[in-house]
Amino acid sequence: MTTDLVSQYLKGLAAGDTAGILALFAPHGVVHSPLYGNLPAAEFYPQLFADTGESKLTLLTTMSGERDGRTVISFWFDFDWTLASGEPAPFTVVDVAELDEAGLIEHLHIVYDTAPIRAAFDRQHG
Repeated sequence: MTTDLVSQYLKGLAAGDTAGILALFAPHGVVHSPLYGNLPAAEFYPQLFADTGESKLTLLTTMSGERDGRTVISFWFDFDWTLASGEPAPFTVVDVAELDEAGLIEHLHIVYDTAPIRAAFDRQHG
């Protein structure tokens, strides 16, 4: 299950597939992002994909554990992100997914240093 979820998530992220990504989230799923803030997944992914010209993802590893009796999966990957403006903004990231009882993502915590890409992101957003 863990490997399938990560594989489906990264495939959907690379393809800009909002419906595919949202199918992995609980209806009330929330994304906690250092660039976009805390947003419902249904709002976060359309914004992210509108800001994306291209993305290539390289999975480095996955980790799993528990928090309060719930499954938590973390996946560490390189995100070779090109903004819609054409400006490259690559970074390495760890996504931490807290799953509900059905194995859907309730909370996704995106963890990375925004300093190297903040200026490019801000230029795109004017």
